Amino acid sequence: MTAKPSNRPLSHADYERLAEFRSLLRRFLMFSEAAAEKAGLTTRQHQALLAIKGFGGARPMMIGDLAERLGIRHHSAVGLIDRLLSKSLVRRRTGAVDRRQVMLALTPKAETVLAKLSAAHRDELQRLAPLLATLLKHFKPKA
Repeated sequence: MTAKPSNRPLSHADYERLAEFRSLLRRFLMFSEAAAEKAGLTTRQHQALLAIKGFGGARPMMIGDLAERLGIRHHSAVGLIDRLLSKSLVRRRTGAVDRRQVMLALTPKAETVLAKLSAAHRDELQRLAPLLATLLKHFKPKA
């Protein structure tokens, strides 16, 4: 659902805040890319591990769920999982009832790698949070 755009013209301060927000997001993404690389992962592999671990469904994550979460095509998710399998970071099992279903789970090795990466990301977000909060309060809708 998209919010209705405001008819209020943007001020110079709005442009400054938007530029700063974009800069902070990029800084976080650069941090994330470097942290994943240091852990021996690509950014996409890190995102996949996090998506699997953070999946809130009542069932295990499946390849289609991963593709949707990452905004990639199903066959790309299959390739990504194949690469994670080769690194012993995920387990894949087929459904007992529907053999077409492929369920994903992290290995203990992946749990360890992801815990370290996630702690570092949490710390970085905590560092950036005050800056982001200051910027975001200027973008609250006027009542």
